[in-house]
Amino acid sequence: MSSELLVDLSDDHAPAQLGQLKLATIEDQQWPTDESTVSKSETDLSQPFDAGSPHLPWDHPFYDIARHQIIEVAGDDNFGRKVIVFNACRMPPQHQLDHHKLLQYLKGTLDQYVESDYTLIYFHHGLTSENKPSLGWLREAYREFDRKYKKNIKALYIVHPTMFIKTLLILFKPIISFKFGRKINYVSYLSELEDVVKCEQLLIPARVREYDNKLRSSLKPSAQPPMSPPRSPPLPNQVFGVPLATLRQRSPDDDLVPVVMRDTVGFLSDQGLEIEGIFRRSANVTLVKEVQLKYNSGEIVDFREIEDVHLAAVILKTFLRELPEPLLTYQLYNDIVNFASVADDSQVTVMKTLLESLPEENYASLRYLITFLAQVSANSEINKMTNSNLAVVFGPNLLWGRDNAMSLSAIGPINNFTRALLDQQHLVFA
Repeated sequence: MSSELLVDLSDDHAPAQLGQLKLATIEDQQWPTDESTVSKSETDLSQPFDAGSPHLPWDHPFYDIARHQIIEVAGDDNFGRKVIVFNACRMPPQHQLDHHKLLQYLKGTLDQYVESDYTLIYFHHGLTSENKPSLGWLREAYREFDRKYKKNIKALYIVHPTMFIKTLLILFKPIISFKFGRKINYVSYLSELEDVVKCEQLLIPARVREYDNKLRSSLKPSAQPPMSPPRSPPLPNQVFGVPLATLRQRSPDDDLVPVVMRDTVGFLSDQGLEIEGIFRRSANVTLVKEVQLKYNSGEIVDFREIEDVHLAAVILKTFLRELPEPLLTYQLYNDIVNFASVADDSQVTVMKTLLESLPEENYASLRYLITFLAQVSANSEINKMTNSNLAVVFGPNLLWGRDNAMSLSAIGPINNFTRALLDQQHLVFA
């Protein structure tokens, strides 16, 4: 992985060289349909809107953008930062895409996360002479993303960079700040991303994986990059990535709330309620892995000894995100994404009914978490974490689709449900 942007081309020659660059071969432009990730409704517009689909309803102003699944949200990275993914291979030909609307859609997605640390991953493969945006649009895009967007982006990973994208960045060097330039990283192979995020949660397009395999096969054996490490078998005392029902069975006291949640919430209740931006900051990835290993090895973790509020906050979010099934369960996904259609005077009753259908350990853990988050928001004048801000942080960690990634169509409803739950928690859990 490289963040080197120091190759020098004069301003006089860069545009000419940029125009001569070949974006993709004919072979690259004829990849087969990405059947593993694109649903039938993407081409059949007569299909009714399904809340489980990543598409917005046909009459939504961003429907024609969302249906291509160019932009997705893929959980948190290894540092506890939200991950936004941009897939160039899913961009249709220029004449079929409103690039101004695409920019607004991207901003709408980022608007929900820019107050927190976040990571942007750009899969460059699949950008061709037919679907590439104009240089003017790229200039506009960079200028549209003012300090609000650039301040908390911690890294931009460009996967499978070509000479085109490297030259493009050199061309834009005069308007790219030095500070932002240091956040740009080139990723040559998908396996390199494992240091940042679990690739399985990214829903990487099949054509990108195929291209990565072709790159690997073209290398000499001695130059082969390491493959993504295989999943380790679960440890006897594994806690992360284990179903709540299993954790309950292992608990000597039949605890409904897992130990990770009890430890983190207990510590944060004592030490974190007045910390500004709690749950918005990332943590040292080495410490995160060390704490996870301790839990998975059956060791006791005392956050009072570590004295790191942001570490405890990231561990809590990571535990929720790594559950095999989200805390709110797949069964409730459609009901929650469609919750906006429920009349205001019926929302508390509907929420109670939905949540009471959860498994006992899910309900107890959710109640424990939401009760704590209500304490956090009660101190929002100090910590700046209102119910709306907490919903943006925790919504995607409480519920996600079976394919892990979510578009703007699902994020908004999930966050709105979480906000409603936080607003009405004293009635829902009464």
